Amino acid sequence: MSAATEPGPLGPQIGLFDYAMHLHQQDPDSPLPRDGEPYPDDELHRQRARPHPPEDQRLRGADVARILDAHFAKPEAPPSALADAFHDVYVPIHHNEHIAAAALRADRHRVQQTGRWLVEQSTDRCSATVGLALLAADWAEEDIPLIRTIGLLSNHFGPLAAHALRRRLGGSEALQWLAERVTGWGRVYVVEALCLAGGYGSRWWLLRHACDGDVLNGYFAGKVATAAHLHEAITSAEADDDLVDHTGRLLVIMADCSGMGLTLEHYPPASTVLQAHAHHLSRQTPTLSRYIDAAVIADHLAQKQPERVGCTLDHRDRVLQHYLAVLNREDWSETARAELASDSWFASNVLTRLHLQAFTNADTDAGTEPAE
Repeated sequence: MSAATEPGPLGPQIGLFDYAMHLHQQDPDSPLPRDGEPYPDDELHRQRARPHPPEDQRLRGADVARILDAHFAKPEAPPSALADAFHDVYVPIHHNEHIAAAALRADRHRVQQTGRWLVEQSTDRCSATVGLALLAADWAEEDIPLIRTIGLLSNHFGPLAAHALRRRLGGSEALQWLAERVTGWGRVYVVEALCLAGGYGSRWWLLRHACDGDVLNGYFAGKVATAAHLHEAITSAEADDDLVDHTGRLLVIMADCSGMGLTLEHYPPASTVLQAHAHHLSRQTPTLSRYIDAAVIADHLAQKQPERVGCTLDHRDRVLQHYLAVLNREDWSETARAELASDSWFASNVLTRLHLQAFTNADTDAGTEPAE
């Protein structure tokens, strides 16, 4: 077996699973630093010529499936025989029908044992990925700890981990656990899986915690708003602060994520959600983050044509006045000034532009009083 050397206290040939577990134990409630990269096999993996995916997408994964078929056709072949079997073929990191079919053609118990061994013991990401794909083809709940742990290396293993967990009873809770500990593309994969999972617990979490501020949130913000029924939650009189704050983040993202995901223009309840958010905002305690979100939303409302933010002209102007009324309140303005240094470039050049530009445009274009 080829050895991937990992410098430092972990020593050589550490399996990817043990590597993920080691990093996780250092800070159990946070994402792994840099998604765990570079992985222990990074140097050796880069030294090998990387196989290109077949031009015909329908053939992707077929080479892996042939290797698996040949392996499972030998009753005595141990899982370790696959440890270095996939270096010369393209291994998809997403769910693949060819690999899933190969798993279903073989004995279920043997497939499960092989998948577990490859996930737990592989020192190479190719074989660990195939092992995860084998586990993803099954429904066994006992594999959840394995799947979510390797899923912490989410940039590479996130897509298959998310698919595998969504198929299992209890998978929604595991997906939520994983979503709280991944960032970047990994968060995209896991949050999208949570959107498909359904259930009250998933919706509650999505409505309050899905967006972490990364630019990649634009890929799933609209899916969160739709799948979690944002328009129903935010129009409730009992909407809590976490829900209102996260709704503000969703609106900021959806106002300007064209080319990534669903925008306000194509989100049918946009006007209802904007109005409800502005209403709830007026009763919240002012904070800098709330001020910034309100200013950004007001700027979008003032700068874009009403249909680009899912509103009619009259409704856009009324909602904009709601936001401006909050931004112009003395307590909100004082909070923003107090939380930013007086010479802050961000304060003087960003917040001032957003606030004053929206105010100026609203005076010119709207001229209506905030609705009660």
